[in-house]
Amino acid sequence: MDKRKCKICSKQVVGRNDKLFCSVKCKNYYHVNLRKVTNSHVKELDNILHRNRSILLEVLGKRKGQITVQRVVLEKKNFTFKYHTHLHVNSKGKTYHYVYDFAWMEFSNDEILIIRKEK
Repeated sequence: MDKRKCKICSKQVVGRNDKLFCSVKCKNYYHVNLRKVTNSHVKELDNILHRNRSILLEVLGKRKGQITVQRVVLEKKNFTFKYHTHLHVNSKGKTYHYVYDFAWMEFSNDEILIIRKEK
């Protein structure tokens, strides 16, 4: 018979073949700690994304549509260009970087087009 060991305490696991933990206590310990580690990384990234969105909202203001600004304007506000939620490539091959409902597109002359996606 196969002697499987618990992932937490290394005691022998009795029961189904796919069972990984010897008890509910070990199973809960594993998942609680996994969630703690995951939450800390996700929270850090989510803070960056929310700050980027806030910066785009501040720059665009109450305007409907779009605005073009110099890259330095966003850099001065500590915008982090490498973080975004998703990308869209239009029919002309231009890439829009999205942060939730805002998008920006970079031009070769250090200008940034900012748009807000309407619902």
